[in-house]
Amino acid sequence: MEELELLKSKWQEENQNLPKLTYDDIYRLLHKKSASIVRWIFIISIIELIFWILCGLLTPESNVELFHQMGLKKTMSITYVFHYIIIGVFLVLFYLNHKNIKTTATVKTLMQNIIKTRKTVTNFVIYNLVSTALMLLFLNFYFFSNKEQLFDLILTLDDSYQNLNLESFTPVFFITQFVVAILSLVLIGLFYRVIYGILLKKLKNNYKELEKIEF
Repeated sequence: MEELELLKSKWQEENQNLPKLTYDDIYRLLHKKSASIVRWIFIISIIELIFWILCGLLTPESNVELFHQMGLKKTMSITYVFHYIIIGVFLVLFYLNHKNIKTTATVKTLMQNIIKTRKTVTNFVIYNLVSTALMLLFLNFYFFSNKEQLFDLILTLDDSYQNLNLESFTPVFFITQFVVAILSLVLIGLFYRVIYGILLKKLKNNYKELEKIEF
């Protein structure tokens, strides 16, 4: 909001020669900035989707084989399809939010669209964190329930476990899984906190400025 604050301060200076900012000038500036922010939200969400698709395509063959042998191939395929459908729905909502803000004609409507966009982003972040946590929980519960089969398969796929028996394998594997899951959720949460948090904060500031000129 530095640009807007600078212009507003200059507007209020005495004996200044710059043309005065009108209601419409401030609205157009806020409108342009809001549309730009929502466009970036849309772009970042597309980049994120492409990133996760690439991660799926680059999954090690040993992991794919493990899921297949554990009887999870169909479940994982259905889960991925459902997940990408939900992400696709959010992408459509982000696009519509950008389109609506870009074509907004009044301050009141722009404020409503900003609120709607912030809610969409918040729901998107919550969905990703919750779905990731639930998937990790399901996988580890399933693996634990079938730990004997898991142990036999891993022995054939990973030489680093050759010196372990089932009793020593179980805590090593699942503690590692727990640590990796926590770190993954923390990193994903930080990503959303930093990237989407900054953009949402800017939208919130725009909303506050619109409140001032509307009321």
